[in-house]
Amino acid sequence: MHTAFKRTNRDGLAKVLAETLDSYGCKEIIMSNDVRYEEFGLVKYFEEQKNQLNVHVWDPSIGKDNQMIAERADVGLVFSDITLAEPGTVTLFNNKNNGRSISLLPRTFIAIIPKSTLVPRMTQAAKYIHEAQSAGQDVPSYVSFITGPSNSADIEMKLIVGVHGPVKATYIVVD
Repeated sequence: MHTAFKRTNRDGLAKVLAETLDSYGCKEIIMSNDVRYEEFGLVKYFEEQKNQLNVHVWDPSIGKDNQMIAERADVGLVFSDITLAEPGTVTLFNNKNNGRSISLLPRTFIAIIPKSTLVPRMTQAAKYIHEAQSAGQDVPSYVSFITGPSNSADIEMKLIVGVHGPVKATYIVVD
């Protein structure tokens, strides 16, 4: 709900991301420190755009300064770790390289969703997290489940989008 959906393949991802950023008038981006940007060919794209875009990669060494940068950012950009197909929910494993402020503080949120992260619903996501933890993998203690911008109709039954967090969101599924 209130979330744009786009679909592409790895070869087209940079183009779709560029179109999406342009449609939001984006100049400032904060993004997770994630190896998938390299794997999906986006590091080259950001290097080519360094004169048009100010990109901050989450840096655990600067602590809360990341949050101040996220507050000023036009867009928070992340990769989904698990994606629940039924409600359209992005699951983020928040850790030192992927602060939760990336998805909460900028005006707009963009999630890149590798098709391989899709599961039918919450049951499969919970099972995945439980099995990973049981196997001794380092599973973050904070996991975010995001289903588009927040909204509420509590006051006079008028729907308000972006009550807390981004007002706009785009999910880009990558085959």
